[in-house]
Amino acid sequence: MEIRPWQESDRPFLRTLYLHARREAWPWLDGSDWQLEDFDAATRNERIYVALENGHRVGFASLDQNGNFLHNLFIDPACQGRGIGSALLEHVHKHFTGTGALKCLARNQRALAFYQRHGWHSEATGDSPDGEYVLMHYRLG
Repeated sequence: MEIRPWQESDRPFLRTLYLHARREAWPWLDGSDWQLEDFDAATRNERIYVALENGHRVGFASLDQNGNFLHNLFIDPACQGRGIGSALLEHVHKHFTGTGALKCLARNQRALAFYQRHGWHSEATGDSPDGEYVLMHYRLG
C-alpha cells in the first residue's frame, strides 16, 4: 500500500471513483444529477492523498486548507474491506495540527462505525442538503 500526494494525472480516475463511491455509499440519495466534475468542486483548494495498491489507485482522502478538516475519504467500492480506508485515515491523522473534524451523513452507519473504530467521537448533529450529518472530532495524542 502506498499513499502519496495527488497528481493531475489522477484526476480522471478520481472523478470516476468519487462518482461511483458516493452512489454506493449513499443509496438513499438521488444521484442522477451527479457528474464526474463534482470531484473538482468537492476537492477545490484541498490537499488530496491517493492510495495505491499494487500500483493501482484504490482510494483518496482530501483535507481542507488548514489541514484539520477531513472533507472526503472514498475507497473504490470493489476494494473496500482491505484496510485501504484505515491506511488513508492513519495517513490523514499524521497531517492534523490540532483536533481533526469531519461531517458524516447520519444515515451512513457503516462510515460512522468506521470512524468510531479509529478514535473519532460524535460531537454534534446538523442538517445539510443531503440530510442530517454527524460532526465528529479526532483529538491528537
